[in-house]
Amino acid sequence: MSDQSTSREPHHHDRRPGGHRHDGHEHGPGRWSRFGHQVAHLARPHGHEAADKVDPAMETSAEGMRTLWISLGVLAVTAVLQAGVVVLSGSVALLGDTVHNAADALTALPLGVAFVLGRRAATRRFTYGFGRAEDLAGIVIVLTIAASSALAAWTAVDRLLNPRTIGYLPAVAAAAVIGFIGNEWVARYRIATGRRIGSAALVADGLHARTDGFTSLAVLLGAGGAALGWPLADPIVGLLITIAILAVLKDAVREVFRRLMDAVDPALIDRAEHVLRAVDGVVEVGELRMRWIGHRLRAEIAIVVAGDLSVRDAHRIAVEAEHALLHAVPRLAAALVHADPATRHGDTDPHAPLARHRAPA
Repeated sequence: MSDQSTSREPHHHDRRPGGHRHDGHEHGPGRWSRFGHQVAHLARPHGHEAADKVDPAMETSAEGMRTLWISLGVLAVTAVLQAGVVVLSGSVALLGDTVHNAADALTALPLGVAFVLGRRAATRRFTYGFGRAEDLAGIVIVLTIAASSALAAWTAVDRLLNPRTIGYLPAVAAAAVIGFIGNEWVARYRIATGRRIGSAALVADGLHARTDGFTSLAVLLGAGGAALGWPLADPIVGLLITIAILAVLKDAVREVFRRLMDAVDPALIDRAEHVLRAVDGVVEVGELRMRWIGHRLRAEIAIVVAGDLSVRDAHRIAVEAEHALLHAVPRLAAALVHADPATRHGDTDPHAPLARHRAPA
């Protein structure tokens, strides 16, 4: 916080579930950074939500739940069809793909629990609510990806050491195509919804499904190799699938770690500073912090105002600053705006009594 500031006028509008809304105004969808180069071609989500008619937290959680259960049904059907072909053919590449599809479907369960918890109102013990449950679900998803990669690797190595003949090759190829179509549809659906509502865990789950789709196509290579008389093609493709899974695991770990460490897109900070400086009465922007709690953002801001303002006028500027942020920053749920008076040369630091309480940089 700047030396030219004082703790004169804190201002806080806390929007817990059922609290402050802006009916008739739209708050744009959250932007979430891409996971790795394999999704760099995806278009950024666009458009605006309809005017809020229900509590935003409830609305976005319901949308997330709907996405989860629909995609769960699609992946479950895909996995069942592939499992039947695995039993008939003995394809280890298809087995790895089927296991990964099944695991991806099951990740809907922790995410579903997280969305349900996120609807609960804040309490005196959990004063920020239960949005962090989504971040915990992200950890479960990462562990699921890691477990499925280990199983795929173990199965592929075993088949390399103990080769077996693959049967029903046309059925294996058809199952691979079905796996790709099902996973790509689910990936697009989950990623779009996750970015729209600002859910890191749901985006991670969508990227997980996208990897499954490409590994399904890789199964075609194994089937083609086996058809040409090269039985080792199937387990080799199984190992390639494992590598692909590990690649998405690395990206998912990075993004979930960033969310747990309260990382935000620096572009959001730049946007917030620009908006605050444009508010009439704001002389300068001091400390500005943001953090995700589930798929909603919270902010803590110190603004500098004229030192001769009354408490009422300083409060009015703080309200206007917060109101401007609510319209400009996607997924912002609450902001604590602290107004500090500008000081002149020779003035005593108004924060001097707090200096010894601050942790060293």
